[in-house]
Formats: sequence, C-alpha cells, structure tokens
Amino acid sequence: MAETLGKKRKMAGRRGEGDFKKTDPSSNWPPIKPKQNLQVNLLKDNDLFTVPSFFTCVESKAFIKAAESLGFLHQGSLGPTKGEAYRDNDRISVNDPDLADIIWRSGLDNLFADIKIRGKVAVGLNPNIRLYRYKVGQRFGRHIDESVDLGGGKRTYYTLLIYLSGGSKNKTKNDTNNSKDPSSDTLVGGETVFYGSRNGVIAEVAPTEGMALLHLHGDKCLLHEARNVRKGVKYVFRSDVIFS
Repeated sequence: MAETLGKKRKMAGRRGEGDFKKTDPSSNWPPIKPKQNLQVNLLKDNDLFTVPSFFTCVESKAFIKAAESLGFLHQGSLGPTKGEAYRDNDRISVNDPDLADIIWRSGLDNLFADIKIRGKVAVGLNPNIRLYRYKVGQRFGRHIDESVDLGGGKRTYYTLLIYLSGGSKNKTKNDTNNSKDPSSDTLVGGETVFYGSRNGVIAEVAPTEGMALLHLHGDKCLLHEARNVRKGVKYVFRSDVIFS
C-alpha cells in the first residue's frame, strides 16, 4: 500500500512541480559558503544519514526570508482513500541550476565522493528546487519518494532535505517584538519519521536549523512521514542527488 501511495502521490506532484517559478537576480538567494569537515551521522548506514550545520544560522534564515518574498502556494492531496498520501503544506518550486550547483559544491560533492549506486556516481543536485513551509497543524502523511529519470543516463537516487528552522532558537530583540508572528516561535513537532518492516520506527529526526537529512529514494525508499507541527513554523529546503 505504501508504494501505491508513493506512486500516485508522485504523479500528482510532477504535474504541480512542472509549474516552476521563474528565478532571476532579484530572487536574492543567500550566498552559501563551502563547508569543511562536515560531520555525518549514520542512522541506517548510507541509506539514511544527517549532516549537522550544513547551512549556517545566517544562511538558513536568509533562505526563509527569500522564500517568503517569493510567496508559497498551498499543496494538498486527495488522501489515502484516493490512493494518495495525506499532504498539507505550502511549497515553492523553482528551476535553478546555478543554485543547485552552488549547494552541491559547498560540501555535498565530498560527502558523496565514495557512494556508488549501480555503477553510477553522484554528479550534482536536481535543479528542481523546492522549499516547504509547514504551519501549526500541517503535516505530510506516510509516503515514499520516487527516483526521477532526468535523461542522458542521469537519475536521482537520494532525497536531500535541509531544515531551515528547528532546534534551539536564541530569542533576539526582533523575535520579542514580533511575538505575535508564529514563525518567531521555537518549532515544536514536525519530525521526519522513517519506518521499516511491520511499521517499526527506524529513525525519528527532529528538525534542527541548518541540518541536512539525506535518504535513498526510489525502489529502496523507506516509508516516511513529516509529523504534525504543534508550534512555530517548519521550513525545509528540498532537492535530489543525481547519479550518472
């Protein structure tokens, strides 16, 4: 059932994700500095791992500001009774090869240097960049992420999520003055949970600002969900790792 949900959800997603926003110099994506000595925490060998502090606090907040200036669109689904995973969040989808390349070369290229899949090596990020926003009460039900054939022998095999909010947040003067803004609240909930056989929990990843989460997708994708946000706003940067 999980695979069916994943396939139908993905088909619906492809229709929506084809409507890219046009990016231009005024998009003001923040500069991303190359990262040295990145730490990798293996949750299920190379199938599932996290990378703390992949984005700095400044980079994460700047991405949120840029995303809000572009404007989010609500994303829903028909739900499990119609063969689709439950989905309730807001999304931006852009086609930006330059941004994908900058983030890839900021440290992901080194992390994937020794990972091969079916004789292929990682060569970059999918230029289809998505930014997600989950407000209180929003979530993404159990689903799988499908592999995408990009042509020319290129195919995606990993999902990349970078949490732009979450974890401990030090209140600033501006946060205090903006206390009525939900995005100024410390994020509670919104965990990404992965399931194995018999629906046993393999890993439960709490959003932490700047942390990257990477997991295999396609025919080896683990069933997973984004749990309900109970307080604050969850922001996520999403792309896919391409192999060739």
